Amino acid sequence: MPNKPPKVLMERIALVRNKRARVVLDRIAKNGSITTDELKEIGYNHPPRAARDVRELGFPLKTIMVGNSRGGRMARYEFDDKVLEAGKAGRRILPRKQRNEIIAAAGAKCGICGGASNLQVDHRIPYEIGGESTAAGIQSFQVLCGSCNRTKSWDCEHCGNRLQGKTIEACEACYWANPSDHSHVRMQEQRRVDLVWIGEDTKRFDDIREAARANHRTPAAEIKSRLLG
Repeated sequence: MPNKPPKVLMERIALVRNKRARVVLDRIAKNGSITTDELKEIGYNHPPRAARDVRELGFPLKTIMVGNSRGGRMARYEFDDKVLEAGKAGRRILPRKQRNEIIAAAGAKCGICGGASNLQVDHRIPYEIGGESTAAGIQSFQVLCGSCNRTKSWDCEHCGNRLQGKTIEACEACYWANPSDHSHVRMQEQRRVDLVWIGEDTKRFDDIREAARANHRTPAAEIKSRLLG
């Protein structure tokens, strides 16, 4: 049996009203941990976001990579020994009108890949690092499609800046916060661009794909070859 959490921690958990965060907290308090597979079993298909909700409320978690029943790897979340952060109430919910204004200002397109479906409004600087103080204006948000938002969340979850420095400056220079002018991706020196081909443009992509097959390489490698000569 896991050790019973301290009284002050249990009292703090009792105040949590965020459903996703409360599920994680209650499970860890009872069993000592919760895994990504367990979160998926209870309906949370994006476990890092559930863990993020907990951290944003001031509860320190540690992530431990362990094996799963399929021979792969999964994350296991446990309470960290760090002190509870006071005064953190979690992110505020954007009114629908403001959300729609942000999406319209972004041209109703994902800021990463240019996709136009399943659009979501995201903090440009992760809430855990920048807090709500960076979210006063439209420029503090970005519009991402669901796929790019999930990828960003995973990268942010495993980023060295979150695990160590937690500086806003490092986030601002990251691809996920500033795709048009970045110097790194997840603290690794990289330059990156994601493309989605829509409508009539798909015909040009099909041509590139055929050329890639003829040259025995991926479409991405074909595009890179053409750009670099």
